[in-house]
Amino acid sequence: MEPSTRRVNLAGREIGCSCHACAFFHTDEQFYKVMLPFIREGFTAGDRAVHIVDPAKRERHLTTLSAAGIDAERSQDTRQLEVRRWEEAYLREGHFDQNAMLALIQEVLDEGRRQKFPMTRLVANMEWALEDRPGVDDLVEYESRLNYVLPKYDDTVVCTYDLAKFSASAVMDILRTHPMVIVGEVMQENPFYAPPDVLLPELAARRRPRAN
Repeated sequence: MEPSTRRVNLAGREIGCSCHACAFFHTDEQFYKVMLPFIREGFTAGDRAVHIVDPAKRERHLTTLSAAGIDAERSQDTRQLEVRRWEEAYLREGHFDQNAMLALIQEVLDEGRRQKFPMTRLVANMEWALEDRPGVDDLVEYESRLNYVLPKYDDTVVCTYDLAKFSASAVMDILRTHPMVIVGEVMQENPFYAPPDVLLPELAARRRPRAN
């Protein structure tokens, strides 16, 4: 398949459709300030929206979309909008399985193609990784491996993180897994990005026990 020449607007920048970005926010209000224009643009263009959210915030999220002029109820009926709880994505069966999640991402993006949507705009809230669940320590490896998958698709994936909840060291690792980053409400190419062929061996070395 030939790459799309279409452009989308995200956090003050026009970018190609195929994008893996991390976005750091301090508050929900800042999240919606930056992300709602991108989400609304997608609905206007007829794109598919897949949002993975904290289950405690799902209803508020739908209410916010509706207040922004998006018919959230009808869009769910037509499959243009899908709002999944963490337990329906990252934490299926009560734990995080990075291989299963990589397969799910591909399934979701392939489904958008089958349904003939121009593209899929996937926005994922990542605070599930702070829960005491098996597998959550694989977050960084998963985010890095996602860079093997997403270049095959003309879809935009944005992983959002609450800066108040993640440690500085975790934020730096997460930064290294995303070619694009939104920080200070502005999108930019990420100078800290490390391709998976570079980062994955480093992560494996960290896990190996040190010789005495």
